[in-house]
Amino acid sequence: MALTYSAGSLVTARGREWVVLPESEPDLLVLRPLGGSDDDIAAVFPAFETVKGAEFAPPEPGDLGDQRAAGLLRTALRVGFRSGAGPFRSLAGIAVEPRAYQLVPLLMALRQKTVRMLISDDVGIGKTVEAGLIASELLAQGEATGLAVLCSPALAEQWQQELRSKFGIDAELVLSSTVSRLERGLDLGQSLFDKYPHVIVSTDFIKSTRHRDDFVRHCPDLVIVDEAHTCVTSDDSKVSTQNQLRYELLRRVAEDAERHLLLVTATPHSGKESAFRNLLGLVRPELAHVDLDSEKGRKLLAQHFVARKRADVRQYLTKEDGLADDSLAERTAFPSDRYFKDETYKLSPEYRALLDDAIAYASERVEEADGQGRREARIAWWSAIALLRSLVSSPRAAAQTLRTRSAAAVAASAEEADRLGAPLTSDSADSDALEGMDVAPGAETEENAGSRLAELAKRAQELEGPAQDLKLKALIKHLKALLADGYNPIVFCRYIPTAEYLAEQLGNDPETKKRSPLGAKTVVKAVTGTLSPQQRIDRIEELAAEAGEDAAARRVLIATDCLSEGVNLQHHFDAVLHYDLAWNPTRHDQREGRVDRYGQKRDEVRVITLYGDDNGIDGKVLEVLIKKHRQIKKDLGISVSVPDEMSTGVTDAIVEWLLLRGRQGEQEALFESDSFQQSFADLEQDWNSAADREKASRSRFAQRSIHPEEVAREVAAVREALGGAGEIDTFVRESLNALGAVLRDSGADFTAQVGGTPVGLRDALAPVVGAETVERDRPIPFRSTPAVARGEAALVRTDPVVGALASHVLNAALDTQADGARPARRCGVVTTDAVTTRTTLLLVRYRFHLTLPSRNGEKQVVAEDARLLAFEGAPRNAVWLPQERAVELLEARATENTAAASGERTMTRILDQLGEVTPYLESYGDELAAELDASHRRVRAASGEIVRGLSVTAQKPADVLGAYVYLPATASVPAGVSA
Repeated sequence: MALTYSAGSLVTARGREWVVLPESEPDLLVLRPLGGSDDDIAAVFPAFETVKGAEFAPPEPGDLGDQRAAGLLRTALRVGFRSGAGPFRSLAGIAVEPRAYQLVPLLMALRQKTVRMLISDDVGIGKTVEAGLIASELLAQGEATGLAVLCSPALAEQWQQELRSKFGIDAELVLSSTVSRLERGLDLGQSLFDKYPHVIVSTDFIKSTRHRDDFVRHCPDLVIVDEAHTCVTSDDSKVSTQNQLRYELLRRVAEDAERHLLLVTATPHSGKESAFRNLLGLVRPELAHVDLDSEKGRKLLAQHFVARKRADVRQYLTKEDGLADDSLAERTAFPSDRYFKDETYKLSPEYRALLDDAIAYASERVEEADGQGRREARIAWWSAIALLRSLVSSPRAAAQTLRTRSAAAVAASAEEADRLGAPLTSDSADSDALEGMDVAPGAETEENAGSRLAELAKRAQELEGPAQDLKLKALIKHLKALLADGYNPIVFCRYIPTAEYLAEQLGNDPETKKRSPLGAKTVVKAVTGTLSPQQRIDRIEELAAEAGEDAAARRVLIATDCLSEGVNLQHHFDAVLHYDLAWNPTRHDQREGRVDRYGQKRDEVRVITLYGDDNGIDGKVLEVLIKKHRQIKKDLGISVSVPDEMSTGVTDAIVEWLLLRGRQGEQEALFESDSFQQSFADLEQDWNSAADREKASRSRFAQRSIHPEEVAREVAAVREALGGAGEIDTFVRESLNALGAVLRDSGADFTAQVGGTPVGLRDALAPVVGAETVERDRPIPFRSTPAVARGEAALVRTDPVVGALASHVLNAALDTQADGARPARRCGVVTTDAVTTRTTLLLVRYRFHLTLPSRNGEKQVVAEDARLLAFEGAPRNAVWLPQERAVELLEARATENTAAASGERTMTRILDQLGEVTPYLESYGDELAAELDASHRRVRAASGEIVRGLSVTAQKPADVLGAYVYLPATASVPAGVSA
């Protein structure tokens, strides 16, 4: 008859020890290796394999370590925990250490039975991490069984990488380019969303009626919507069909009251109050109409809405937040500010003449078309804007536009002309409109204009190079200055031909032996919409790798706006140069936000805006739109979007003035013209109203549902169970030193070469840092910030490099026959002046059996915790010390040598009597279980249904992993007292 083992008990099978998991049955045991991860779980049939009950082996008294042994073993053990016993089930297993402020949305979510959240933190604060934390926690608790992320196709692969690398969630990409392959693997009648529980879906692909109904029918019970502001409509303006389709999709997804829904956006207002209300209505229908100025309305919104500026979280959990002290204070290294500089250039005489002739041609076409009907007028209008924007961008963009037929030329009506012409020439704040919008637009609208446009195109082509293209010459000058100051800039262009032209002009060419004007060690590459989203990321990584770690090497990325939204570039770049002005200032803010975000090492991000002093357009766009946007952001601390139609009204007035009045009019004439004054007045009114609303909402709706004290309490509990950054830093440095690595300090950071360490450690590190790095003994950079670039290690417990090191240290400590240095040991005897009587420190591992109720049924879980317990005197008459005193013993240092033979005798006596403390260890385990039970209930206080049936039980006996005896030094023993 097979023995029955309870969840959490220890068994021996296949030559090692295992923990029995709750999924086990009498005839099938589901086991996790003791100290192992979920990746090593195995199923064992007791009828066919030998399985015996096991007790954790006691330490061997002869295997003594030094004064560091206890601290290193404790940290190595805690780093290995992948399933925490506390209320945050997922924190131990994810590969990112969240900032304390990023736990606020998670705490808010756990207080809701069905999670509905609008996360609107400022750009660069970490909304993806906040959404990922909630998702991983709901999945870990069994509150959700599947996940769908709706996002722009350009960001789908980045979401996939973030979920996989940081949260261990493998999600399938559902895009127009992947759906055919995925559908071929389906069974008859099976839905794509039934086969794949976790998916990342292109919003624009799934919003079509053909795919939408299937998605809504089979939609997972947890949905994250990225850039959610692009998926709602406002009541008082014309909205695109695309927005209406997205909104209809989300409305149907949100109709299921049991579905968890996370809406993520840095700009929830987008300048329109009604759009904001519609967004809130997706979260909770009554929020679309409730009076948000009333106390009731604010309390209702506070349960679901979080919106913070950088200034709110730059320093968090301090006395200024209402805490008693700064012991848990967390300071997040955002760049302190952006340094703006507007630099001008003038056209060369030849370029000036080309622009004049092009303006004359465009003006003739517009005036002529005005008399031919509204359709012809709109076609001519979009052709003129295309020509002017391309001309002020670059000679190559101008030549391509002059040779290309206008997209609007085929329009059958004025409305169709607007629909075809606007996207290629305007700069919508809608990020989903970015894909395919960086191609150069066409200007040709009639057959008989071909020769004239061809002649202009030929002249444009001849202007390439810094001799005639003074804009390019100015760019080279400003890039040299940035590079000389140690910056690695991104140059943003509007059109693909411009980006390719700049890359050719600025790059080194080994084949032709052309040397870059920026220096032989400057690597220049272009990323445009001609590349797929994944190819763009690969190109950036190639650029970083090619530049390498050489201090003299510099990186310059030339990019179109295909990179201005969502992609994180702060690890490789720290300056932005706007080569082409966007006609919507929100686009500038999005470009700058790629580098000005959490993880940027520079305290000051530089922003240079290059504009033409005499081309008739740039200076006015800069004055009216860009500078106004900067001022509002400076005043409020956040970006406020200008409504697209208002921005377009102003730029239309500028183009109209330029075309119909020619260069003869002075700038004042533009600002005094009726059409401009009306457009600017409308813009000013709408923008100021939006800014006032945003300012009021940030004050009225500031995150008040979770007090910093509540966050501090949970952060303290997490750090007590899993360890903090200071502990990890000490562990990594001391372990690597003891294992023979070569460390070189660089402030708070350091590098380590591991070529001389034991082969077991090198084998463990090779998969995470790269076999070549280990084999060639290249330095591995360790950073004090959790936000690190590829190839670097963060000094946090969840970093893969730290995990590999901890696993090696723990395994070596448990295996007395392990080859090479063993920094951690299970025993130690230290003579020190830190104690006045013999004191024993125990490292105890507790296992807990948790029953976690959820709306999907109970979930049985086994989790681990490690605690330090210390007593004075003999085990039989132990005087137990407070927890703080036990932790302090880790810092005790030997002040006298301890003879090996004497140490082994002392250790043997203590270990022989250790059974005397078992009752205390078990009662302490019961206390921990009660504390964990209370913690789970506290975090879910507002969800009474979720905590009914919750239970936490300590598995007995506890494992004594380590025992360390501290003997008083001769000078520290008081007279008459025996050690």
